[in-house]
Amino acid sequence: MFTFSTASRIVVGAGTAQQVPGLVERLGERVLVVHGHHSDPGTGPLAELASPTLVPWTGEPTVEGLQHAVESARAARPDVVVAWGGGSVIDLAKSIAVLLASGHDVLDHLEVIGAGVPLPTTSVPVVAVPTTAGTGAEVTANAPILSPEHGVKASLRSPAMLPALALVDPELTLTCPPGVTASAGLDALTQCLEPLTSIKANPITDALAREGLGRASRGLRHAFADGGDLAARTDMSLAALLSGMALANSKLGAVHGLAAPLGGATGAAHGALCAAVLATTTEVNVRALEEREPDSPALARYLEAARIMTGQRSASVADGVAWIRETVELLGVPGLASLGLDPDEHERTADAALAASSMAGNPIRLTRDEVLEILERSS
Repeated sequence: MFTFSTASRIVVGAGTAQQVPGLVERLGERVLVVHGHHSDPGTGPLAELASPTLVPWTGEPTVEGLQHAVESARAARPDVVVAWGGGSVIDLAKSIAVLLASGHDVLDHLEVIGAGVPLPTTSVPVVAVPTTAGTGAEVTANAPILSPEHGVKASLRSPAMLPALALVDPELTLTCPPGVTASAGLDALTQCLEPLTSIKANPITDALAREGLGRASRGLRHAFADGGDLAARTDMSLAALLSGMALANSKLGAVHGLAAPLGGATGAAHGALCAAVLATTTEVNVRALEEREPDSPALARYLEAARIMTGQRSASVADGVAWIRETVELLGVPGLASLGLDPDEHERTADAALAASSMAGNPIRLTRDEVLEILERSS
């Protein structure tokens, strides 16, 4: 038995962002717009919205930043929240929208560092318009929130956080700089690989993850090399969307289990952190499966993934790992040390990773020594 949930409506295609004003109008009159620093709300479709309340945002959502944003939103009393930006902007907007229906403080609802009080079952409707191709936040029911004080990312999580509308326009990603394209794109690729090998996978997420992995493998290098390649950008936008639907309905794995504490420790981009540990994590997972669970169906999943990524029917798992390493190198993604991880933080990071919720989907329970090996070899 399994269930599947996603955004109430999804609109995909080049140029579809022009539909935003008309679609938003149907949801209410008072509009709150959460936007990234590269998005100018005075131009394009956002300029057609009637007197919106603007919430500009840069960087990862933080506990303090979210608290201030919710206070501003409560004063505006929006009927609908529009998220126009990357994954962090969309996560912030989803968090604001659901907290508007709550009488509790942000920390009361946060996992790990908070009380974990359940969020409301309803939310102000969110229209999510991604301008990067990576997290798939436009179709997920959670949001990671950074607490610099605790040095961790903790999550808000509720079915009510699924957007009412996800509008995916690849044209909005054409101006993404190469570094963002690389970081976001490798996150999308990881979010297809991990659900495909997850112990919580199901037939629907399998189909989504396979299609997404193929598109990410086909489009990522091209989008990085030529940002104006609309076909490659379309592949990546779809890969991100599909990865979000897959991860929201299965589980992730050790890469994301590590990325959460690594993000808290370094403040580095989530996709870059995933990319830094992806190849070694895959190697360690496969080795652990061969040694301790040789009959696991996950081994066949890793082989299938290798053949999708490389485009070679005869590819081995080792070939898949080599393709990942080569891609990370081509895209200029640095190791963990360059991303800011101090070797003294390895043990604390390993312990936090082993306790992370994403680890529940990993195809095998890794030992502490194996997690430490991943950190050391990925530095």
